[in-house]
Formats: sequence, structure tokens, C-alpha cells
Amino acid sequence: MAVVLGLAMCTVGGDGPAAVAVPWLMVAAAVAAAVWAVRRARKDRSAYEARLTAWAASEAVLAERLRIARDLHDIVSHGLGLITVRAASTRHLPKPPEVAAALTDIEDAGRHATAELRRMLTVLRSPDFDERAPLDGIDDLPRIVAGAAVAGVRPRLTVDPLGEVSQGVQVAVCRTVREALSNAARYAGPTDVRVRVHRDGRFVVVAVTDAGPAEGGWQASPGAGHGLDGLRERVGSLDGTLTAERVDAGFRVTARIPDEVPDEAL
Repeated sequence: MAVVLGLAMCTVGGDGPAAVAVPWLMVAAAVAAAVWAVRRARKDRSAYEARLTAWAASEAVLAERLRIARDLHDIVSHGLGLITVRAASTRHLPKPPEVAAALTDIEDAGRHATAELRRMLTVLRSPDFDERAPLDGIDDLPRIVAGAAVAGVRPRLTVDPLGEVSQGVQVAVCRTVREALSNAARYAGPTDVRVRVHRDGRFVVVAVTDAGPAEGGWQASPGAGHGLDGLRERVGSLDGTLTAERVDAGFRVTARIPDEVPDEAL
């Protein structure tokens, strides 16, 4: 700008071709500089947004991994605690020395493993976490679905007989329903949403389907856009698959999670 201003002052009151050409050259230079600045700004912004998107996706996946670790440790810790208590409850019962020694070893190993799990759980939990939140289960689905109605959606829940379902799979099913209902509320607004949970052989399948954006000029309010990334990480950690696809005017989120159960439970 200083150079352009200096050249402009030099042409004031001048005659000849230079007095005509220099202003036009300055205009051309200014336009070129402006175009370059705009393109550079757009390029820098695109690069920044790409870095921000990659960071947000990484943070979503990392947060979900931590939640998965906490949930699994809660489940395993509960099982180990039950084993330890059951082994300790047999102390007063008459039994052969070999059985007594084996039960004592089981009790000691269970206590050590439980203590180690609690230590790891303390590290994983955030500093402001005061008490252990209960894990969601299949029985919590009506409450989760009813809570989504507050956001304006009209959910309908169908849960077919599932038999015995492991705790980790139950948590994943509830997280899938929560995320899918949240997305439906943000993107489709007050619309009908069908939630169905059923068993397909050794797989527990949960499908959440909305009817599409509500009528009347509904304006979507998207979130960060990485909720499905974290959900896919959770389902994948259980060797399951997660698909999100358009169906007619709406959207469907489907999770298929393997869960081995005894044949008589099917």
C-alpha cells in the first residue's frame, strides 16, 4: 500500500504516457494483490477447517474409547467381585483341603484383580466424577426413548424377545439409540421415529429410522458431526458393524452386534 501510494503521488500533475499507464498498472497490481490475498485466506481457512475436523474426530473417538474402557471395567469388576464374594462365602463349609486351597487362591486372585481394576478405573475417570454412574441396559430403553420426546420427535419403541444379552452389548444398544434419536431431533425435527431392537441369530440388531425432516420449513441444527464416529468405535470394539443410510425421505442408523448366547436362550 505504501508503494502504491508513493507511485500515485508521483503521477499527480504529470504528463505523457507514464501518467496514464502507471495508474492502471497500480490498479492491476492492487486487484492482483487482492485476488491473491482472498485465495490465500480461503486456502488457509480450508486447511484450518480440515485440521479442526480431524482433531474433532480424533477427540470423539478417544472419548468414546475411554467410555468403552470405563464401561467394560465396570462390568468386569462386578464379575470379579461376585467371584471373590462367592469364594469367600465357602470358608465355613466343610471341604477337602485341595478344594479349600483352590478357593483361597481364587479369592486372593479375585481381590488383587479387583483392586487393580479399580486403580485403572480411577485413572480413566475424569477428576470431577464423584460417583459411579449406573450402566444403561435394555430395561432403560423405554426411559431413553421417552426422553427423546422432549426434543419434539415422536418415537415408537419395539423390543422383540432377546433372551440373555451381555452387559457390554446392552450398553452399546442404548448408546446407539441415544445417538440416533439425538441426530433425528437435530436434523429432522418433530418427526416420527421408529426404534426396533431384535435378535438375528447370534446378533443383536438395533435400528432407528426417522421419517425425514418435518414439514413447515424445518431448519436443521447439526452438531459437531462426530457422534457417529464415536458410536462406530464402540460398536466396532464389540466386533459389530454400524451403518447410517438414507431411507426414502428419512435416515436410518443400524447396529449389528454379535452376542453369543446359549442355544436354549434363542
